[in-house]
Amino acid sequence: MADDQKYSEYTNQYSAICKCETSGREKQTVVSDLDGTLLRERSSFPYFAIVAFEVGGVLRLLLLLLASPIAGILYYFISESAGVRVMIFATFAGMKVSDIESVARTVLPKFYSSDLHPDTWRVFSACGKRCVLTANPTVMVEPFLKECLGTDMVIGTEIISWKGRATGLVKNPGVLVGSNKVDALLKAFEDAPLPELGLGDRKTDYPFMKLCKEGYIVPPATAGVQAVRAEKLPKRVVFHDGRLVHKLTPLTALITVLWIPVGFLLACLRIAAGTLLPMRVAYYAYWALGVRVTIKGTPPSAAKTSTGQTGVLFICSHRTLLDPIFLSTALGHPILTVTYSLSRFWEIISPIKSIRLTGDRTTDASMIKKLLQKGDLVIYPEGTTCREPFLLRFSALFAELSDELVPVGISNKMCMFHGTTVRGSKAMDPFYFLMNPSPAYEVTFLKKLSHESTCANGKLSHDVANNIQRMIASSLSFECTNFTRKDKYKTLAGDDGTVATGKPR
Repeated sequence: MADDQKYSEYTNQYSAICKCETSGREKQTVVSDLDGTLLRERSSFPYFAIVAFEVGGVLRLLLLLLASPIAGILYYFISESAGVRVMIFATFAGMKVSDIESVARTVLPKFYSSDLHPDTWRVFSACGKRCVLTANPTVMVEPFLKECLGTDMVIGTEIISWKGRATGLVKNPGVLVGSNKVDALLKAFEDAPLPELGLGDRKTDYPFMKLCKEGYIVPPATAGVQAVRAEKLPKRVVFHDGRLVHKLTPLTALITVLWIPVGFLLACLRIAAGTLLPMRVAYYAYWALGVRVTIKGTPPSAAKTSTGQTGVLFICSHRTLLDPIFLSTALGHPILTVTYSLSRFWEIISPIKSIRLTGDRTTDASMIKKLLQKGDLVIYPEGTTCREPFLLRFSALFAELSDELVPVGISNKMCMFHGTTVRGSKAMDPFYFLMNPSPAYEVTFLKKLSHESTCANGKLSHDVANNIQRMIASSLSFECTNFTRKDKYKTLAGDDGTVATGKPR
């Protein structure tokens, strides 16, 4: 009811965003608020919560959760500025600025892009020059707005840092709300005409909207307002990092904080079951412990090396470090795997044997050929994991090494935590995946490639690799891409995915 009353007040002065015409705006400038305007979500808590958890862990998230009622009281009874200051202090105080920037670049874009308001984006994207004016810290929102939405100018609250760490305080003139937004906008456009369009969602946006030739109000988003589809964005988010699967409301943040110690103990139990029990028994143990394993297709019989039979080379999509374990569970017996990187801890306790690749094509090819003489082998030609429904470009090396090729589509589902990371500790990846209340793995065995489809019949290795990539993508309803392991690490870590020794990490 309160939102309806506020909206009726807005319509006395400004029209709703749905009435804004977009034709002929190519040479015009638009300035928009962020929360509740460019984004459907009116509260900035979910995004502060992501930063708090991804940088500071569960204790920092708990601190933010405890501070949020104070921020809410100050917001509604004192001022919007006071409430935002509390959120900034609780989230940022003591954090390394470089860590905040990293999360803003690699984690937040995924969440922001899934909450874009369709009506605002229709108008915002139609304008030739785009500016966002927000009370949120610039360091938190700028990477998404500039890199994913093509925003030309981001004007936000600036935080104070000392020796590379955020103090939790903000620079003058303070949080950008009300008159501070007006001053910031006038300063930014002092040598240029003011924006033609001003977009906001609340009364505190009125002052800066009055500076524009036209102003439009974005009413509170209802459940029927669907976010802009990913394919309509200027840049799709293919690679992203962070542990959280979904945004956190205060309630889900509390549930997450309470669940983590329980989930960690449950993960340890699940790991013990997978490590100590035979593979045929582990399948049922996983189901009893809430891990759903679905097997589709018919897996081939294990190679009989005693009769001179060469092992089968399983070609799999790659989702987490646990892929070979769940593939072995689906087969009913352990299977050898090759990998670029695996922590020593998991090498020791893993129920299956893994062989490290060197990154040198000739050396790796010779090693894989020898391993196939001893039995079946699984390989991941993407070279790294991908969270989204995409397949990275397949390395063609495997197609040159064997004609016994079985494509396997692997996918998984999580409701709380991702089981992969670039920024964090890879040793914790399996724990985080198994900390989900009911994680799921789906293993789809496709038909073995016919002799006519392999290099033995004269096919080029990259044609074989591309064919298998398409087969697996089709079985999973994924999309094929030309992105590589290097593209992923360049996006998320700023390097090519190798450590100081030159070996893949």
